[in-house]
Amino acid sequence: MKLKHCLADTDSGAWGDDPEDGRGVPVLRSTEIDLDGNLDLKDTANRSLTEREISRTRLTKGDLLVVRSSGSDAHLGKTGYVGDESAGASFSNFLQRLRLAPTHNSRFAWYFMNSTYAKQQIRKLSSTTTGLQNLSAALIGELEIPSPSLDEQRRIADFLDAETARIDHLAAKLHRQSQLVTEREDASIPMGVAGALLCTTKVRTGLPWMPFMNPDAQIVPLLRVLQLQRGVDLSDDQRIDGPVPVVTTAGLSGWHNRAIAEGPGVVIRRYGSRGNVHWVDSDYWPHNTTLYVKNFNGNSRRYCYHLLRALPYEMEQVKSAIPGVNRNDLHRLKVAMVPQSLQESVAEAMDSEMVKFHVAHERIQRLKQLLTERRQALITAAVTGQFDVSTASGRNVTDGVTA
Repeated sequence: MKLKHCLADTDSGAWGDDPEDGRGVPVLRSTEIDLDGNLDLKDTANRSLTEREISRTRLTKGDLLVVRSSGSDAHLGKTGYVGDESAGASFSNFLQRLRLAPTHNSRFAWYFMNSTYAKQQIRKLSSTTTGLQNLSAALIGELEIPSPSLDEQRRIADFLDAETARIDHLAAKLHRQSQLVTEREDASIPMGVAGALLCTTKVRTGLPWMPFMNPDAQIVPLLRVLQLQRGVDLSDDQRIDGPVPVVTTAGLSGWHNRAIAEGPGVVIRRYGSRGNVHWVDSDYWPHNTTLYVKNFNGNSRRYCYHLLRALPYEMEQVKSAIPGVNRNDLHRLKVAMVPQSLQESVAEAMDSEMVKFHVAHERIQRLKQLLTERRQALITAAVTGQFDVSTASGRNVTDGVTA
């Protein structure tokens, strides 16, 4: 059955104007709908709408909101379900509201719209203009939706409510595990680079972000360890294809025929964070959006890489009215420097730790991906009738079904 025959009404929303009094009406946008079709109402926009627009776009429980314009395959057609919390709000002009006829269950239709079966149809039906993919009301209406009885639609929706809640609970636990691994990693980097993990007796540093150090380490300004220099601009038009990596804030971003920095080297983004310190094996070109180590002062380059990973960039950025980190401020930052005789041992230990944490993150990410795939396969199999939901609870119902 075509979706248009299941609808009582469908219309697009309104965006209105900026409210003069700062209040306005809450208006839901595509950004409030996540990839699973859940609505996140923490940051809704407030807009000034006319009384007619408010009346026309007021949402009621059971309405579906479809993203009808996006530059991404993943976001085009994602569909949110209006529950008690979002009822009464309005919706923007980039969304299409679907209101189901009484003969069809809106939760079943919501699961259908977020199934692989529907998304495959959406990809075929969508049109493209100026880099955006678009879905008109007419195209949405052409989607082929399974049409079991109303009672069966309710059973399928109830089953999916329960099963997806279990999967979402597991996903939340994995997310928390990922956070704990990140917290442990963040805590271990300053300890490790200060040599505190190589000894049984630790010395307090007096530094809030690097509390302990090796007894043989000393507190010095970062400039004593290394000297940072701003990179040099190199536009796409200026680049000549060659073997030299061009390193920007995100890492490798292209190639050039000439290097201005000797490798192996270390590059950080000027808007620094621990996740944006890059090791470069060969001679390279550091972009002007970065800072690079111009002089290692005779210290181990790999040790300096890990030291820069440990710096409290967020603390330094808070001190400045200008976004980003100032190399002169970083040069003055006090750090615990281990003697050169220990630096290679520290670097090797840090490399080992980095691999361990990377493996942990990869494992958690893979488990999260498997849960996502299982969730999608379960929804698609249920709405397309590949198994009987009344006898499926507690079994691995996605065995032998297709997403």
